[in-house]
Amino acid sequence: MSQQVPPQKHDNKHDHQQHQQHHAAPSAKPTPQTSHPSKDDKKEIGLTATKEGDFSEWYTQLIQKAEIMDYSPVSGCMIIRPDGYAAWENIQKVFDAWIKAKGVKNTYFPLFIPESLMNKEKEHVEGFSPEVAWVTESGKTKLNERLAVRPTSETIMYDSFAKWVRSHRDLPLKINQWCNVVRWEFKHPVPFLRSREFLWQEGHTAFATKAEAEKEVREILDLYEKMYHDYLAVPVLKGKKSEQEKFAGADYTTSVETILPNGKAAQGATSHHLGQHFSKAFGIQFLDQKENKEFAFQNSWGLSTRSIGITLMIHSDNKGAVWPPKIAPTQVVIVPIIFDNSKEPLLKKAKELEQEIAAHARVTLDDREEYTSGWKFNQWEMKGVPLRVELGPKDMEKKQVVIVRRDTAEKKFVSWDDLIPTITQLLDDIHHHLLSKAKAAMQQHIVPATSYAGLVNALHSEKTALVPFCNQPSCEEAIKQDTGGKTLNAPFDQKKSGVCIKCGKEGASMFYMGKSY
Repeated sequence: MSQQVPPQKHDNKHDHQQHQQHHAAPSAKPTPQTSHPSKDDKKEIGLTATKEGDFSEWYTQLIQKAEIMDYSPVSGCMIIRPDGYAAWENIQKVFDAWIKAKGVKNTYFPLFIPESLMNKEKEHVEGFSPEVAWVTESGKTKLNERLAVRPTSETIMYDSFAKWVRSHRDLPLKINQWCNVVRWEFKHPVPFLRSREFLWQEGHTAFATKAEAEKEVREILDLYEKMYHDYLAVPVLKGKKSEQEKFAGADYTTSVETILPNGKAAQGATSHHLGQHFSKAFGIQFLDQKENKEFAFQNSWGLSTRSIGITLMIHSDNKGAVWPPKIAPTQVVIVPIIFDNSKEPLLKKAKELEQEIAAHARVTLDDREEYTSGWKFNQWEMKGVPLRVELGPKDMEKKQVVIVRRDTAEKKFVSWDDLIPTITQLLDDIHHHLLSKAKAAMQQHIVPATSYAGLVNALHSEKTALVPFCNQPSCEEAIKQDTGGKTLNAPFDQKKSGVCIKCGKEGASMFYMGKSY
């Protein structure tokens, strides 16, 4: 256990005394503390910025002091620490099972992509060219062909698809890989949200018919919505991207979008219908049941570690991180309140409780004796663990524990016999509470706008506007130049009506517009 990070607003000495008094038997004496943070340490390791006052600085401090990431020597790249990676593994485990149930199989393709493959689909390469990092030499030897460091894998995968697909019996072809990608072109990196290297899953599928492919596009998007809603406790806006914002080389792109506490939007995940653009460029053809040669219809779809940044930004507070229980690295922490005359039986019981809880939740027993209980409470608050279980001598006498919720700080006295059902229920309650708060916050950031002035005012007020828009790239570019805003997506299943908020063209669709990462 790394020894660090209580927030500055707590007084460790005061907290420790309060908890000693609450949990101690009348004659008990505390175990001497051999080491504990000094007052100067507390000033340094707490959050010094607030979520409401300086969102960017608050987030920067949060993800470092909660031990979720650290900065690397490479500009724009980050180190994902064990808690951050554990959250990603929890997301990965769930989503991987979902797609395997749909017949998707995992694979791995090389990190390096020959330039000749990148150039096969013109629109695709033009869309990614500003972001591609190139390998041009090995030692002192210049390479015969430049190699792109994977910004996405369509081109290298579809070269193989052309070899693997010969007949309609080879379809559908459904593969996925969990990997890293590199996208180099941007000026203001934000850890997890915009970094030059990030982790993701990228699914790539090929079908005999357009109807099959388009059906999958929406099914995968529904899974992304389910991940955000049911596991990250984050509401999303689900819809179709504009022509300007669709994936380079796609027929169209669908997405789930999130609204962050600072009013900016962040794209949560995307599911693209590629049509036959890539199959024609790469020669992915098959003989159908009538022995006719046809080009395959394709999709690609992805969810990345950006989901972790979105989740932390939405739920965390000025005490530190707040993890939604279903992906929390640790769901329950047990903190025994140790006194010299009750140490052995208390620690024995704490270990028994740890084993009991471990069958139902991810649990950690913090039995370090060199730190005060108050300091440990603050550290686990900073790290965002959903539930803290306290056990002291008085609790031993009463055969109970004290359970404290991270999201509301509510305390509950629970008998040992009721511990497991209570923990299960509280974890579920925390998820629903976080989701409810996030839904209310998102709705406060969305406003309708029926005039261009209304759109401008909404964007300047850190709002997302729902507006009629013609979906012309030239019109969107003009809006971006004027306001710094852009389209997020258009809700599904709507009728075109009204006039574009910018150019006045008839038959506009409703789009969400906002400023985004």
